[in-house]
Amino acid sequence: MNPLTSSLLASLFAAIFGTAHAGDWPQFRGPQLDNVSRETGLLKSWPEGGPKRLWLTTNLGAGYSGPAIVGEKIYLMGQRTNAQWLLCLDARDGKELWATRLGEPYQNEFGDGPRGTPTVRNGLVCALGANGELLCAEAATGKERWRTNLTNLGGTVPGWGYSESPLVDGARVMTTPGGEKGAVVALDFKTGQLVWQSKDFTDEAQYTSLMILEKGGVRQYISGNRERVAGLAAADGRLLWQQKFRSGVVVSQSPIVNGDQIYMVAAGGTGCKAVKLTAPNAAEVVYANKVMKNLPGGVVLFDKHLYGYSDSIGWVCQDWESGDEVWSSKALEKGSVTIADRMLYCLTEDKGVMVIADASPGGWRERSRFLLTPQSGHRARQGKVWSPPVIAHGKLYLRDQERLWCFEIADPSDPRDGRR
Repeated sequence: MNPLTSSLLASLFAAIFGTAHAGDWPQFRGPQLDNVSRETGLLKSWPEGGPKRLWLTTNLGAGYSGPAIVGEKIYLMGQRTNAQWLLCLDARDGKELWATRLGEPYQNEFGDGPRGTPTVRNGLVCALGANGELLCAEAATGKERWRTNLTNLGGTVPGWGYSESPLVDGARVMTTPGGEKGAVVALDFKTGQLVWQSKDFTDEAQYTSLMILEKGGVRQYISGNRERVAGLAAADGRLLWQQKFRSGVVVSQSPIVNGDQIYMVAAGGTGCKAVKLTAPNAAEVVYANKVMKNLPGGVVLFDKHLYGYSDSIGWVCQDWESGDEVWSSKALEKGSVTIADRMLYCLTEDKGVMVIADASPGGWRERSRFLLTPQSGHRARQGKVWSPPVIAHGKLYLRDQERLWCFEIADPSDPRDGRR
């Protein structure tokens, strides 16, 4: 990426997301919605047993909500005995700073509690509970600003609970209630008032989050589900284009957007599909194949290559432009992935094994691994370690239900201003 492109992207995301500290992880999939940390100077190998653990908190409650990290505060959700809660922790020691009731408990054979990641912007935090409770609170105190429920907007709670992470775009917060009244809504971020609802896009909600794309001066939100991938005009929610994406299973991987190209993936016989915008209101298929079949660990794009676990194939590196397999490996079991400092951070879902390996088209090269311990004893019968790794301010954060670990992964021989 050349310096001009980097500068333009930085300006764009600053305009979208507001001022943020370097190293923050303020929302689902990180500062630029791609699950890639921009941190450098991280350890390339760990001692036996893993990097230094700074702290472990064990009172989050049930759930798969990942952490959003801004400055010295962590925001995430959990379900305790009688309610779902939006929580704020001190990033220095993991101690709870405040808790705001989100809504009634949610129970499911794959795991109770909230699923998504809160979004933090301009002193406010927005969170979506599994029953559709959408809450906006003051980030400093947890004081409620407004709330609504996606069922009041025509939505029906999906079979495994609402799992979306709210998308804040300037003065609006975007989310997907699904249903005949309009699948996607734009609400005023400060008041919760309805701005628009997508009348001609009425699909049911899946387990994905909205992404942003701009083409020909037209800003749009990209929505993906088990029937289609589509673009909605940011101005009024009208349907600009759509392409079929037929999946016989649930879709939990959010669209990946890079330039004019959008990538969707599901498990089973569906595989992956890439489409490219030829105009703000037109998209054509680039490729569709079964190189990547992923549920629910996610796929990450880095340096024109996609990385993720593909069912029956193993860990895969896939060419972004052609869709061809570059390499595959069965050296590690199925899991989720995040990228930082040119490394894959892979967390297996069955055993909770944490691995770092090179994010390189040259092949699978594992550097270190350790077993996450002590793990939760409160997972549901069919629940697994599904919350993906988060890297922020030289720290690695891992969640397993009521537990959140914080590890030091900054290389002490490579100090950087402002991170410690």
